[in-house]
Amino acid sequence: MSIFDFNDGDYCMDMGGGMLMDTDGHLMQSMGSGMALDLETGDLHLTDDNTSNSWNNEDDW
Repeated sequence: MSIFDFNDGDYCMDMGGGMLMDTDGHLMQSMGSGMALDLETGDLHLTDDNTSNSWNNEDDW
């Protein structure tokens, strides 16, 4: 599953176990509630995993 990173404007790949890797190769730890911690820089990133995205729900049209 791809997870969008609002801070960098790129996608992260779900590596399992709450770990993510972004397109720059940075390893991140998912903190839940739309947050991820970049383990290289220590920065918190806003993320979205599309689980609540109503734009993709055809029943709402």
